[in-house]
Amino acid sequence: MTNFLTYVIILLGLIVVIGFFNEKVTKLTYEIALMLFSAIIGALVMGFDMLIQNQTISSLLQDIQVFDLEDFLMKGVLCFMLFAGSFRMRLSDFKRLARPIGVLSILATLLGTLIYGVLFYGAARLFSLPFDLPMCLMFGSIVSPTDPIAATSILNKFGLPEDTSFVLEGESLLNDGVGVALFVCFSSFARAQKQAGGGFFTFFFREILGAVLIGGVVSVVCYFLFSRLTSNKRRIYLSLFTVALSYSLCEVFDCSGAIASVVCGALFASFRGREEEKRGGWDLGEFDAFWEIIDHLLNSILYVILGFSFVRILQMPRVILLSVTAILCNTFGRAGSVLGSTFLTGPLPDHFSRKNFTLLFTWGGLKGGLCIALAMSTASMIAPSDYHIVLGCTYAIVFFTTIVQGLTMQKMYARVQRQKG
Repeated sequence: MTNFLTYVIILLGLIVVIGFFNEKVTKLTYEIALMLFSAIIGALVMGFDMLIQNQTISSLLQDIQVFDLEDFLMKGVLCFMLFAGSFRMRLSDFKRLARPIGVLSILATLLGTLIYGVLFYGAARLFSLPFDLPMCLMFGSIVSPTDPIAATSILNKFGLPEDTSFVLEGESLLNDGVGVALFVCFSSFARAQKQAGGGFFTFFFREILGAVLIGGVVSVVCYFLFSRLTSNKRRIYLSLFTVALSYSLCEVFDCSGAIASVVCGALFASFRGREEEKRGGWDLGEFDAFWEIIDHLLNSILYVILGFSFVRILQMPRVILLSVTAILCNTFGRAGSVLGSTFLTGPLPDHFSRKNFTLLFTWGGLKGGLCIALAMSTASMIAPSDYHIVLGCTYAIVFFTTIVQGLTMQKMYARVQRQKG
């Protein structure tokens, strides 16, 4: 059995080699390069294994492909990734742009879930798939959350306007928690089980408000200690403790740990801003560098694993037909949800028209590891044949949005700019 250190060596080796090759040769966006070249390497290794039938290679490739992303994200590193992202948010801009961020993160995620669910339900009837409406709505909640890391990295590369970039990043950070809450609700409907605490809205608001309360209380108490420490190393340890404790308490009380992690990061950023105003400068360089490295490393590992797992799509029956169907449903669902949300966002950032804003945010709505983790968590809820369809379609959406949409975002943005001008 391959040990943990072997996996670490392989993953870090791929991150270094692909990063070096991309920096010197292809010069793609970092996240796209990791996923694309990992998928190519995985396919080549699989082909080589088929030729020579080597048991060690087969076992290693299989282990990496079935790496439990649900545990890696939901029960491991997601809280730290969300904290790192929200800690860097500019709270003054968040207050100014709170309305569009709030509407997009909540309403667009809900509308996207409903639109995707209804469209895929129609496709399921057409293709004679055993998917009822509650299961399709659960599927919609899996693929609705957008990924903040890839989206902002790709868009910022070619100078997206500051306010628009901030709204996209803020929506992606907050809708992770909303997506998890929707998934829990719709998965309970799909299993025909009643949740304690009442109906959909009672359960939904308990997920959100409970997470905000837990994240807020833990952050206030821990930041009281944080501001009185003089060592950045101990500040790092305390911040790790804060977000881990908040996430764990949410697990105990059935709240959204993702939302609590974002709350922790946002409150730490707010408190830090006030402290810096009082002190006239505050040296947290070591602290900031630590979280930047952690965020970059965890996301690099995630994209390499996603690339290696590309072969999972091929396990799905009618792979081409269902992949195209899922991608089309996702595109229409994202477009409809963004367009519907623009009627409540107030003035759109950077004076975009409703049409251009919808085009940009639809094509910039990239999906990431959270969608895969949620899809994997359905293994115990649905039949194995249905599970392969849900997982395969989710992989197809993640790869299409990250690689195809990511590589063509610059052209889309240029088109929007021409129409704007």
